[in-house]
Parts: sequence; C-alpha cells; structure tokens
Amino acid sequence: MQYVSELESYHEQRKAAVTLGKFDGLHRGHQKLISRVRAHASEEVVSVVFAFDMAPLYERLGKQKKSLMTGRERYEHLDGQTDYLIDCPFTEEISGMEAETFIEEVLVGRFHAAYIAVGTDFHFGHEKRGDIHMLKQYADVYGYELEVVEKELYQGREISSTYIKEEVLAGRMEVAEELLGYAYAMSGVVEHGRKLGRKLGIPTMNITPETEKLAPPNGVYACRVRIGGQFYQGIGNLGNKPTVDADGKLILEVNVFAFDRETYGQTIQVELLSFVRPERKFASVEELKSQMEADIEAIKSR
Repeated sequence: MQYVSELESYHEQRKAAVTLGKFDGLHRGHQKLISRVRAHASEEVVSVVFAFDMAPLYERLGKQKKSLMTGRERYEHLDGQTDYLIDCPFTEEISGMEAETFIEEVLVGRFHAAYIAVGTDFHFGHEKRGDIHMLKQYADVYGYELEVVEKELYQGREISSTYIKEEVLAGRMEVAEELLGYAYAMSGVVEHGRKLGRKLGIPTMNITPETEKLAPPNGVYACRVRIGGQFYQGIGNLGNKPTVDADGKLILEVNVFAFDRETYGQTIQVELLSFVRPERKFASVEELKSQMEADIEAIKSR
C-alpha cells in the first residue's frame, strides 16, 4: 500500500476505484465500502481509500475532538487492503471547494475515477452541497460508475462512528467490538513507573494513551495485549492511580498473564475487551493488592 499525505503527491496515471469519507474507526460500514472498491480493482484500475483528516477543521474551530482511530492505526489496518491510502487534510482550500469542482478536479482530474463507492449520507464540497444525487448526475458526464452502499445495521440501528463513540464512552466494549468488527485498543510505548506493581508481585506495563484517541471510562478491563506480534491475556487499569499518585495523568497499566520479559521502550497494543469495575481509591496498598488479585482471578476464570 502506498501512503499519500496530500493530493498533490498522488501521480498515479491508471484509473481508480475510489471510496471517500472520514473513516474514523474503520468500522463494519467502512469495511463494506472498502471491499467494494477492492472488488473493482484490477491491473488497470487501482484501489484508493480517500480519508478526510478533520484535524485542521477542528483546530480552526478551536475544538478538541477525540477519534476512534489515530492516523497510524488507520494505516496499519489498511496496509495490504488497498493500493493507496490518501490522508487528505481538511484545509480551508478543500472545505471551500465547490462540489462540482471537487468532482472535476479531484475525482476525475486527479484520480481518473472509473468507480466510486460512497455511503447513503455522503456529502462533500463547500457547505456540503455535494451528495449522492450530484455524483449520479455527473456519472454519465465523466464516465465513472457510482455505487451507493447501504449502511450496516446492528440491532436495527445504523453503524456509525458516533454510535461507536457512545458505546466506548459508556464502557460497553463488547458492543463497540461488534460495531467495529475488531476489539477497541489503545497503544503506547512502555514507560518506567514507580514499580509498585512489581513490589506487590503484580508487575505492570505502563503506557500513556495517545492524546487524540477516545478513552473509555476509567476503570479495570479484561485485556488482550499484543507484544512483538504475539497476543497475551491480561488485565488493565485505565486511570489516574488515585491510591498512589496525585498528578492526574491518564495511564494504562497492564498486567500480562504468563509473561515475564522486560518491555521498556517497546510499543504495545492493548485491546480493551470488557469493563470489569470502575477505578477507585483504596485506603491502603494492601487493600489495593487484594482487589487486584480478586480482579485477576475473575478475569482468568471467564
């Protein structure tokens, strides 16, 4: 897969099968669009996932908006699934472009689109004036095939990034996994901590979650941890360590079962499979240890 961070750097001359959107989370609905693009790719037609990076817009509006997926995670998920990933910053130039101009200059002029797949609610161009009806209107003019893909449903509700964010914020990780098609995860570099867990006989790997990533409620989670390409069962505490720390920094501490190697400086991925209990402050370190042991036994017995 080739990664392109700005439109001007895309120079492919072959025609393209393209899907467009924000692709926050790459959930089951997004995966359906990508599968349609892959089905229309060939030696003469490359597959393109065109993702709008909304960070510039949020910065202009002074908003801090959390995402289900970082740019790095999107790259890792899509690697091997498409010929090109275009991460297009949603700049004033892009947001102010008229919809007809976007079709002519970007979809046709830049991508030589032979096939376009979008969802039923896709909008584009200045003030979102472009929609599936406009794309249909210009299909015959420019000779591309348009497929409008119906939404994926879960228990009668349309799957969307907004829906998934609701579930993550509520700690309903099993539902989030159903909607995404994979487990919600947080990644980071293993840091040195106070090593209290090691002293208690329950060593942990500590990571600082990426700031742009949406965090579920503070608390204890059953986890699956990826270390160097291998997966291990474990338990994680996401929170501010109220029993032993007062700096308020968000940390994910993970005790990995049946694992005793040093991982400082390594990047690990922690899948948050299910919420066990809220984070709480204990009266003593001994009480904390007793609860940690009980949590571990509860997870191992599942």
